[in-house]
This record gives sequence, structure tokens and C-alpha cells, in this order.
Amino acid sequence: MMTCPKCGGQDIVKGIQSGYANVFPEAGIFKMGSEIVHVLCASCGFIIESYVKKPEKFKGK
Repeated sequence: MMTCPKCGGQDIVKGIQSGYANVFPEAGIFKMGSEIVHVLCASCGFIIESYVKKPEKFKGK
């Protein structure tokens, strides 16, 4: 079980940031991007980690 490094809480959840906040490959502005997933503490709101949901979209050809 994860523990929040800021408040010590253990109510850790995931949230998805999407829409205009997607991350897009730097070398291909016309490629589709990926949503960002945040792992956060529901007690204090601290974001513990973030990652793109579809990392394969960033692989080169």
C-alpha cells in the first residue's frame, strides 16, 4: 500500500488529465497524444507520480 510522502495518508487514487492537457510527441505535432495519469493523495491532493497512459505513442519509427 502506498503512503503519501507529504501527509502520510493512505487514500491513494488515480486521476486522468485529458483534453487540451494531453502530452504530444515533440517530433510529430500532428500525431495523437496521450492522456496523463496522476497518482495522488485524496487526503491532501499531493501528486505522487504522473505518467502518460499510452507511452507507445512516443516511440519513433
